[in-house]
Amino acid sequence: MKSQMNIELIVIGGSAGSLQVIIEMIKNLNDVLKIPIVVVLHRKAQSGDILRTLLQQFTKIPVIEAEDKTGIESNAIYIVPADYHLLFENKKNMSLDSSEKMNYSRPSIDVTFRSAAEIYGENMVGILLSGANADGVEGLCYIKKNNGQVWIQDPETAEVNYMPKHAVEEINYDLIIRPDNLADYINQL
Repeated sequence: MKSQMNIELIVIGGSAGSLQVIIEMIKNLNDVLKIPIVVVLHRKAQSGDILRTLLQQFTKIPVIEAEDKTGIESNAIYIVPADYHLLFENKKNMSLDSSEKMNYSRPSIDVTFRSAAEIYGENMVGILLSGANADGVEGLCYIKKNNGQVWIQDPETAEVNYMPKHAVEEINYDLIIRPDNLADYINQL
């Protein structure tokens, strides 16, 4: 794994089977994050902010559902709202987009990974977790092309291994992570 000294953003994408991995990660993160984390999860359009409320129970770190023009701060976990794509305008602001679904999904992991890679380049980590479709794989390729780090959940540990298995086969990744060591790797950044 290359130097982690300049990481400015972590983007985590997941679908079916990834919520429990995220909860376990959040429980084990340091109480103060030096790097913002953006979480893109496939979920129903009408799910409201229940995910934010759920995740906040497990951490002292503020969990924020992103809104259009939300500022990006360290020591925060941002959740992409249901039925929107999340884009990065620059290293200070995010925006929401309601354009067509990608890989049958809105939010799309690929859209957010690609946008983050364009802004952060080598200063980001993209993490792909459990899921049942190919969303995220193309975005990870774009992160790698822009010299960012690519971490993939070990398909053997994924509740639904299609997404991570496909990513492992397609991408020259930096790290295979397990749910029980994801927080440790993030805490070391």
